[in-house]
Amino acid sequence: MSTNVRYINASPEQVFDVLADGWLFPVWVVGASRMREVADDWPRVGSKLHHSFGVWPAVIDDETTVLEWDPPRHMVIQPAGWPIGEARVTIDVKPRGDGALVRIRERAVKGPGAFVPSLVLDVPLYVRNVETLRRLAWIAENRPQNDSTESRTRTPGAVDEGAAGPVGG
Repeated sequence: MSTNVRYINASPEQVFDVLADGWLFPVWVVGASRMREVADDWPRVGSKLHHSFGVWPAVIDDETTVLEWDPPRHMVIQPAGWPIGEARVTIDVKPRGDGALVRIRERAVKGPGAFVPSLVLDVPLYVRNVETLRRLAWIAENRPQNDSTESRTRTPGAVDEGAAGPVGG
């Protein structure tokens, strides 16, 4: 099992705000190349993200399922990208000073990757997750704190009737 730890200069709540926004998944997860769909109930247990990984034209459609969701402390997801297989990814977040200590553990659980010796698989997973945590940190540390879930999920181009005040006059 590959394990990475990083201090992030953001609160555990800010880290989980990023994890809760499924549309950001390919921004912080190395290898995810595009989002196709985010379940309306993401990140409820059992909900799914539909994304792709790889570089065009060798792109494989993938989905990730939430197995555990306990913000702002713990999340377990299971990405499935066949024919490569499936992995179990655990993210634990603990408050440290003004920020958070984030640990990500990843291991192959199904498919060909599950048969590769961990010493062989852990090295590339470790290197990938160094960058994954760097990206997660960048987003959590730099995302405006007043960015509400409502504003992130509003339909592009939608107008908030109460935001501009009266028109004219």
